[in-house]
Amino acid sequence: MEIKGTLIPIGGNEDKGIEEQEIYTLEFIQEGILARVVAETGGTNATIVVVPTASQIPVEVSNNYLQAFGKLGCENVHIMDIREREDSLKPEFLELMRRADCVMFSGGNQSLITRKIGGTELHSIIMDKYQNTNFVIAGTSAGAMCMSKEMITGGSAKESFVKGAVGLGQGMSFIPSLIIDSHFIRRGRFGRLAESVATFPDLLGVGLAEDTGLVIKKGKTIEVIGSGMIILFDPRKVTHNNLPYIENGENLSVANMRTHVLSNGDIFNIKKRKLKIVPAESHTAES
Repeated sequence: MEIKGTLIPIGGNEDKGIEEQEIYTLEFIQEGILARVVAETGGTNATIVVVPTASQIPVEVSNNYLQAFGKLGCENVHIMDIREREDSLKPEFLELMRRADCVMFSGGNQSLITRKIGGTELHSIIMDKYQNTNFVIAGTSAGAMCMSKEMITGGSAKESFVKGAVGLGQGMSFIPSLIIDSHFIRRGRFGRLAESVATFPDLLGVGLAEDTGLVIKKGKTIEVIGSGMIILFDPRKVTHNNLPYIENGENLSVANMRTHVLSNGDIFNIKKRKLKIVPAESHTAES
């Protein structure tokens, strides 16, 4: 199937938070990335729906997004406050999503998104619009991680690189070819993405730094946006992977895992697994 829509997963940003745990933070996406979301959606007149389901503080997070999109001149931003699975069945929410040009999932706990929205009529509407129209699905942190079919649900960076350190579950299946992690650099999540890719060696692993995102067009090409970087694990040519043969708690061993470090403007073709890198001389340092 030829997908017509666009995905914009974002690595998250905690610079307005007051606690270490993500569920207590007000993540803030820098205006450069949000401006790109608005541009891909069709401009400031587009209908944007913010879904704060992943957050434990949905009112605060919703206000944060209303303010941020407002600064960009958007006047048609709506909050879809889904706190129970039954909320995904509300006729007014279904009609709003049918009219929407973009849905934006907040950060928090990605499992709350799949638990309360996954498999519902609302999910079907989002998927149909993404597959058949120029619909934009954006999400930060948990909202980015839920986009894959195989989804990381948790796992401590301190226990990385041993089997069983990462929790895995079913995501929203917007992009089945990737498995996505967020806050990747700051939280040292290399190990849990490595285990995820070792578990699903047909998938590409994408680690998103904060204030960094991807624009994924038609499920085919990745463009890096934002101020940070992404780490991409490509296991296509792995020559050794001991994960199927070891017990939980034993050390992971993977050989010949191709790794790319990509930044703003770099492009990766998912299907062909080919890179298009911005020339080094184009990355000029500020004086």
